[in-house]
Amino acid sequence: MNDRTPQILAPAGDAESFLAAVAAGADAVYAGLKHFSARMQAENFATAELARLAALGRDKGVRTYVPLNVLLKPGEEAQAGRLIQRLARQVKPDALIVQDLGILDLARQAGFTGELHLSTLAAVSHPAGLRTAEKLGASRVILPREFSIDEIKGMAEACPEGLDLEVFVHGALCYAVSGRCWWSSFLGGKSGLRGRCVQPCRRRYAKGAPPRAKPGRPGFSGRAGAEPSGKRLFSCRDLSLDVLTRLLLDVPKVRCWKIEGRKKGPHYVFHTVAAYKALRDGQGSPESKKAAEDYLGLALGRPRTHYAFLPQKPHPAVTPAEGTTSGRFVGKLLGEPGGGVVLSPREPLLRGDRIRVGAEDEPGHAVLTVGANVPKKGRYHLKPPLPKKGRPPFGPKGKGARKPEIVTFTPGMPVHLIDRREQGLIALLAPLRAALERTGAPKPGPADFMPRMPRTFTPKPSARGGEDLAAQRGRRLDVHRKAPSGRQPGDIGLWLKPSSLDDTPRAMQARVWWWLPPVLWPEEEAWALRVLRALRNGGARRFVCNAPWQAELFANLDGPGKLQLWAGPFCNTSNALAVESLARLGFSGAIVSPELPREDLLALPRQSPLPLGVVAGGMWPLCVSRTKAVEVKTEEALRSPMGETLWVRGYGPLWWVFPGWPLDLTVALDELRGAGYGLFVHLHEQKPRAVPTASRTSTFNLDLQLL
Repeated sequence: MNDRTPQILAPAGDAESFLAAVAAGADAVYAGLKHFSARMQAENFATAELARLAALGRDKGVRTYVPLNVLLKPGEEAQAGRLIQRLARQVKPDALIVQDLGILDLARQAGFTGELHLSTLAAVSHPAGLRTAEKLGASRVILPREFSIDEIKGMAEACPEGLDLEVFVHGALCYAVSGRCWWSSFLGGKSGLRGRCVQPCRRRYAKGAPPRAKPGRPGFSGRAGAEPSGKRLFSCRDLSLDVLTRLLLDVPKVRCWKIEGRKKGPHYVFHTVAAYKALRDGQGSPESKKAAEDYLGLALGRPRTHYAFLPQKPHPAVTPAEGTTSGRFVGKLLGEPGGGVVLSPREPLLRGDRIRVGAEDEPGHAVLTVGANVPKKGRYHLKPPLPKKGRPPFGPKGKGARKPEIVTFTPGMPVHLIDRREQGLIALLAPLRAALERTGAPKPGPADFMPRMPRTFTPKPSARGGEDLAAQRGRRLDVHRKAPSGRQPGDIGLWLKPSSLDDTPRAMQARVWWWLPPVLWPEEEAWALRVLRALRNGGARRFVCNAPWQAELFANLDGPGKLQLWAGPFCNTSNALAVESLARLGFSGAIVSPELPREDLLALPRQSPLPLGVVAGGMWPLCVSRTKAVEVKTEEALRSPMGETLWVRGYGPLWWVFPGWPLDLTVALDELRGAGYGLFVHLHEQKPRAVPTASRTSTFNLDLQLL
């Protein structure tokens, strides 16, 4: 493999999948630990186990990457740093994959000397942002899955020397832009940015708001076990670039093809790696295309899509009428005279195979391991699993939590094969398994790391208790709107858009806080620079970047008055080390992530090197996306099986999904002022007429743990 040949990077959620990746010819494997991983629902690895696998990989010429791609909360710096120290000494990974700026800093503090890759969760989405990534020490950027081949080429042309790019070629798609989803977290503290997403986008949604909301915590007004209704309006197909990857071979800066699937088994890993290895090595030959299609046909994923890769011929990511259940259909449950159920599969099942009964988020859904070989058209009796003990799907015990559901199988439920244990693959892995048994792991040694924390900013006492900032959309400035806190109206923030100069009176432009969008796509960079330059020349000086990488847009923008550049809440800033990195990029302050619970919100100002703000109220989005199913109508109410109301609105190329009830931290404002916050943001979003007025508000994770 020459220097320009892209690596094939395989996922591994357990040891068998790691070995399957090696057997299939992967160049690198990414495998997470039990902590600080964005796929905490995968089995993941203990440090000693991963050390042995990484050593085996080195012997076979396979690199190991470790994702530590989660948000870091205040107080977790020492724990994360010691983990990185153990990794560096024992596992010796070739790279860490991170999203949090604080972990970028910690990695170097803890003595890690390998590569640092910015996760797709970091949302580096426009060319200028690549220069910011390089300044912060990244050696690779993993691009958003929404990119077309033209956008990938544009990013490659702008990519600095010493930085390379990684592109997803296969695997599950999130409905939201990666790093721009708070859906699971908003409904009960299980954050996708912390690896705990429960995938509410995979549920069924129906048109219209619930007829009547029950009292209690938002999001739990539905009846558990209710019959499914609606369609899967936000559930995506799997990305599969397959034969189109030949176009990536002509982009030298794309050094890695990434396959998603750390929750998948070895069967999926082997077949997807084999497919893309055939496509890369075969250079698009008919034989390689045929081999790849055969491998992918066996991989047991969801229905596939090229998504937006070909801009002239995009494929839909969401197809509610066709469904997105993963695996291969093998039959429906049949009833028996005694009341039980039996499966007569349309193909043989092997002992150890995993099957899914029903569909996700529908009554009776379960994943089972087949206990014995079952011939085609044989009879396999199924017993529902017992209710799981432990934490419920949302919220802590006693706080709006659902009781464990008792699973019941009924005739007619579909069954899908989602992972195989075929003898050929087991035999192929046997020598690797034996070699792993002979591989020793270095002793970890003491982990004595203590992080160097930044010097803290001391907020000046203010009789007013901090500024109010009303961030709103719309074409007209409403300067008389009162702040929700009941105090006098403060400053006004407006979202930046191509028409901002025409929509805002010139006399007002210098007084506004200008908010950049949470995602700026490559083709939007030109208009953003044009508008920002004109605003600076006109005297505007206060800007809010909603991705750290947007700071680069201001690198050469001079204008009257000192520039005040703040990091917005969509930067997901959650710890003091991340704030320190923002300070090095030239930021004057940061509006912290609204995901944080009370304890962490109150702790952060005491540790921060910059002034901090917080989102005090308004319509915080569940997510922002680049796609929308044709079945979804904007400005209309939708409801989930649990009675949650939501609605969709488009702004530019982004679709914003909003909950039916607003965020309101009024109960904590005095505490937040006392803790040192100096800026309180109120996000104004006009509710559609078709969406009923909410009878409740949300405090987000204020009183939850944020797992």
